[in-house]
Amino acid sequence: MKVNEPNRIGSIIAYQKQQEARVQKSNQKKQRDEVSISAEAQEMLTNSQQTDGSREEKIEGLKKAVSTGAYHVDAGKIAEKILPYLI
Repeated sequence: MKVNEPNRIGSIIAYQKQQEARVQKSNQKKQRDEVSISAEAQEMLTNSQQTDGSREEKIEGLKKAVSTGAYHVDAGKIAEKILPYLI
């Protein structure tokens, strides 16, 4: 058995380099994700919050009309909206 083989030292050095790289990587500051909302999006959000009361009333009215069977859909309008996608 040979105790002082030159290849063993090289493998230890490679392991030490890997270990040092892991330590350096873990010591680096971790980046955090950031989200920024444009001014237009903020304006849209404030506008939608202001009209929530009337929107809820409209939704409740539609729910009642559907549940009672009084809500009718105009097939012509639906066809007009779908036609451009089909062509």
